[in-house]
Amino acid sequence: MACGNCGTTKNGQPRGCQNNGTCGTDGCNKLTVFDWLSNMSLPDGQEPFDFVEVRFKNGRKEYVKNVDKLQINVGEVLAVQAASGHDVGIVSLTGELVRVQMKKKRIPYKTDDFLKIYRKANQKDIEVWESVKEREESIKVRSRQIAIRLGLQMKISDIEFQGDGSKATFFYTAEERVDFRQLIKEFAQEFRTRIEMRQIGFRQEAARLGGIGSCGRELCCSTWLTDFRSVTTSAARYQQLSLNPQKLAGQCGKLKCCLNYELDAYLDALKDFPKTEQKLYTDKGTAVCQKIDIFQGHLWYAYEGEWMNWHKLTTTQANEIIEANKKKNKVASLEEYAAELITDTKVEFGNVVGQDSLTRFDKPQKSRKRSKNRRKKGNYRKKGPKKNA
Repeated sequence: MACGNCGTTKNGQPRGCQNNGTCGTDGCNKLTVFDWLSNMSLPDGQEPFDFVEVRFKNGRKEYVKNVDKLQINVGEVLAVQAASGHDVGIVSLTGELVRVQMKKKRIPYKTDDFLKIYRKANQKDIEVWESVKEREESIKVRSRQIAIRLGLQMKISDIEFQGDGSKATFFYTAEERVDFRQLIKEFAQEFRTRIEMRQIGFRQEAARLGGIGSCGRELCCSTWLTDFRSVTTSAARYQQLSLNPQKLAGQCGKLKCCLNYELDAYLDALKDFPKTEQKLYTDKGTAVCQKIDIFQGHLWYAYEGEWMNWHKLTTTQANEIIEANKKKNKVASLEEYAAELITDTKVEFGNVVGQDSLTRFDKPQKSRKRSKNRRKKGNYRKKGPKKNA
């Protein structure tokens, strides 16, 4: 991942910031918001919205109030109020769109309980902020060593320092409850700062660390995905995917988030399909559904006891037989319905979603017609006797 602000190498290849979507230049940050209200002027007499959106490390955003009416633009570095001391962040959004975002996230802005902007970050604030950011990687390695020595069943995935360096937040994942009281004591003695331990889920850990998915692209959670919705195995069943945990699980060990991307399209397509457990009753026997093709709208049925012979029906035909069965009427057989689908031309590659005919652009071959007078008598070269060696 790279943007224009990250620079390029000598051969022209993008270098990238390697920050997994939390670019400090705000060029390839996954939380960057396009302000579509920036070119619109406010009505006469209306004051600009006094809240701004500030982004910190690892995708954390806060909405702070501009109590001193400072002129603030997107991309500026601010020193804002924290629980103790101050924190340093980058402005990601200003104006009326901040009001829209706060309403969407149900954050009240008409109360007195809000964070304030202290000032625009000066040179000293930025130097302290950058110095503590440089310590994070070495402290993360050292903290993992201490946790392993104490025998704690936990994994420290990331560290975030407060802008003034007075507090360090350790993000960790664990299967069970962890008693880290001794760990905090050793951290405080080792790193000489206040310690906060925060447990996160495995999806959030993958978003912080980043990686390459089975599709060959960077993880969605580390590039653009911000809300992690629950993914169940029913999403794989609706899409007729094999319930193989090794293929359905992502880098986090949980079900892939992309299983939900096309789920709505499958659910809409399945509305016209009868239930797969619905049996068809005919004079020839009872038929059971064996397979369905969602996008082409076909179902395959087989008679009980004749499992090797499948008969293809459309959703309209299957629903027609089911309606007849509800009226306690039986059709003659499935063969008469399946015969309507048989065509003389054989289609090898159907135009389904994500697939097109491989022979669409092939030129039609001319038929080779043999001339009746092609082989005339006397046109063949006479073979002479073989010469003796």
